[in-house]
Amino acid sequence: MAQDKIAFSGRLVIVGFGSIGQGSLPLILRHIAVDPSRIVIITAEERGRSVAREYGIRFVEKALTRENCLATLEPELGPGDFLLNVSVDVSSVALIELCRAKGALYLDTCIEPWAGGYTDPSISPSLRSNYALRESALALRRPGKDPTAVLTHGANPGLVSHFVKRALLDVARDVGRKIAPPTTRRGWAELMESLGVKVVHIAERDTQVASMAKKVGEFVNTWSIDGFFSEGSQPAELGWGSHERHMPADGRRHEFGRDCAIYLLRPGASTRVRSWTPLEGPYHGFLITHGESISIADYFTVGEGAQPRFRPTCHYAYHPCDDAVLSIHELAGKNWWLQEEKRLMMDEITTGIDELGVLLMGHAKGAYWYGSRLSIDEARRLVPHNNATSLQVTVAVLAGVIWAIENPARGIVEPDEMDFQRILDICDPYLGEVVGAYSDWTPLLDRGRLFPEDVDTADPWQFKNFRVV
Repeated sequence: MAQDKIAFSGRLVIVGFGSIGQGSLPLILRHIAVDPSRIVIITAEERGRSVAREYGIRFVEKALTRENCLATLEPELGPGDFLLNVSVDVSSVALIELCRAKGALYLDTCIEPWAGGYTDPSISPSLRSNYALRESALALRRPGKDPTAVLTHGANPGLVSHFVKRALLDVARDVGRKIAPPTTRRGWAELMESLGVKVVHIAERDTQVASMAKKVGEFVNTWSIDGFFSEGSQPAELGWGSHERHMPADGRRHEFGRDCAIYLLRPGASTRVRSWTPLEGPYHGFLITHGESISIADYFTVGEGAQPRFRPTCHYAYHPCDDAVLSIHELAGKNWWLQEEKRLMMDEITTGIDELGVLLMGHAKGAYWYGSRLSIDEARRLVPHNNATSLQVTVAVLAGVIWAIENPARGIVEPDEMDFQRILDICDPYLGEVVGAYSDWTPLLDRGRLFPEDVDTADPWQFKNFRVV
């Protein structure tokens, strides 16, 4: 576990201090040589103040808004400083523009709009999507050597993009391909195409259980309730593969941008898909929108436009902890009005793991899952103020911050464009059991056993077969 600390002489501004901010702080202080007196936390809520006090960090309780954001942050940032954005309801685009003007580095774990941007019914589903948010951030790119701004680098989005590259190399090795890791985007995309991968799931099953059961009127989760509510309320989104033959009846294309993804006219938290992980086996997960569903599909595209030569279908298939599933069921029954009480599961967790990985399907060996199996006991042993879910995120935050410090003039960067091996080298000691597993599972396995279903038996890897209707 011992590693040399990365030197950093600038100031560090942490915006937001929920579960991910609190879990990231001890990792940052362990692996980055930054004076605690040069760190400030700016957050909308009192929660987390005791953690900041434990490490001697200045704590400012203040909600950032369109009106006060610049005035609040400008005095805290200058050339060579770092803004770590782990907040909700604060515009990522606004913060990136500020960091660029100040010469500061930047990292976030998702691309956020201002408050209300996810759920405003006056905004079309297309414009409330992660696709649209990604397009707005990428539109800031320009030639030259702007300070590095790392987009969407938590566990997912973030770490899973590096898992995909590792998994591709494993599959290539196991089918007898002796290759060096590609060095270009096109090289990676052509590798995926040549292996026959059609579908990539971010396949996650969280089995953590608390000593306190969920109460009526309470939303319980192992990571940010506000963050989960926001993304679960957005339309379900997925990167749309070149092999797909059945556009969903409620599926829509965007009328702008790279045209690498579609969205559904329903919230992600009410859309279920079939997937598989090694320990859980087959399961139903929520098709929650995430930035990696779009960026991975885009990165591994060969060709241009709506009908490229090759593109994988990519989406999240998330089975959260059981109390979170009950919370979503109650939330949907209340027509998506969030419960008044919220509880982030942390100290009361008694057992369980977070099994988070990527499932590559369609290649010669069927399906291959690669990822992290981290237990609550090991997470507690490794880093304070974390559970199994948060540590998979916070160590990826740490790795992204280190990479940005080491590569300070790369402009706006997505996880897929970073050095996957460097990131994995930093993260691996904190991910528990990191494994790869093959399976002959397909979404058609045992289908129709009880009732006939409308499936595409000619190609098991059609999205139509994954979706639960």
